[in-house]
Amino acid sequence: MIAALTSAPRVLEVVDVPEPDEPQRGEVIVRNGAVGICGSDYHFLLGELTDAAGGSQFPRIQGHEVGATIEALGPDCRPELVVGQRVALFPLHACGHCYPCSVGRPNTCDNFELIGIHRDGGLQQRLRIGQAQVYPIAVEDAAIAALAEPISIGVRAVRRARIEPGEKVVVLGAGPIGQGVCLLARERGADVLVIDLQESRLDLSRELGADGLLWTSAGEVVAAARDWAGGGGPAVAVDATGAPAAVRAMVDMVASAGRAVQVGMSGDEVTVRIGSFTEKEIDMLGVCCCGGGEFGEAVAAVERNAAALARFISHDFPIAKAPEAFAFAIEHPADVMKVVIRVS
Repeated sequence: MIAALTSAPRVLEVVDVPEPDEPQRGEVIVRNGAVGICGSDYHFLLGELTDAAGGSQFPRIQGHEVGATIEALGPDCRPELVVGQRVALFPLHACGHCYPCSVGRPNTCDNFELIGIHRDGGLQQRLRIGQAQVYPIAVEDAAIAALAEPISIGVRAVRRARIEPGEKVVVLGAGPIGQGVCLLARERGADVLVIDLQESRLDLSRELGADGLLWTSAGEVVAAARDWAGGGGPAVAVDATGAPAAVRAMVDMVASAGRAVQVGMSGDEVTVRIGSFTEKEIDMLGVCCCGGGEFGEAVAAVERNAAALARFISHDFPIAKAPEAFAFAIEHPADVMKVVIRVS
């Protein structure tokens, strides 16, 4: 069968690989339909994935945002799983015995593994996977099903932020994760302002019911966001960029007793004024992957919002052109929202 194999830094080739073995007890064979690629995929390909994220381990079949169809079931699988069913794949495998796992937060497992990063993922025609990772989803297009994974990060973010109806929420960054946070915060009844460098991305945020603000400078953005929120600033500020200037702006703009939520990832360092934490007594919250229950919430959110989420997909490539898909996404960040690779 065909797969896109990353064999070394910057080396991605479409090759033939063996078919998976027959599914064992509690296992499923899925036919992968579509895979979304994101920043962590780019970093893996370039050999830049941090040690904290497991590093770039070659060779690897990438792809952790996966929409698929069940092709075969092993013994003792859940009765709601049936052959021919559209599914989204929950990519996280937790160890079950480290400290985070012991306190009910396996999404931050010290020994976590993700398909497409630590285990082979969705950029192959078929994949054998445990039934716990398989979530039925009532959408026709596998590419929409694949969006359950990035939307699950938004689910985790709005939960960590404890967003309530009527609250003012600012989201920095209007990529897929920021748009997902916007969508889910709006569903919770919050008023949302999205800030980004690109007006075209802000147009999508406005279609989701948010206000939009073009990034000019950190000082101007902080002042404008605090003025938009009224009072002392927004109750919640979310950074979905990982850019140091945006992270600092998030901390500076959030209201006293507010919640600053870091979702965007990077290896950069940020200088912040210590008094921002003591004088305002803000909650600084990090967001990693979601948990299994939250992935189910993400699936439901995708089902509710399939038409809107289709706007997230900006480019579509067949698996035969997977190398070109990655190259385009990496080289044209201003033009890309979500690149999808069609596997089957």
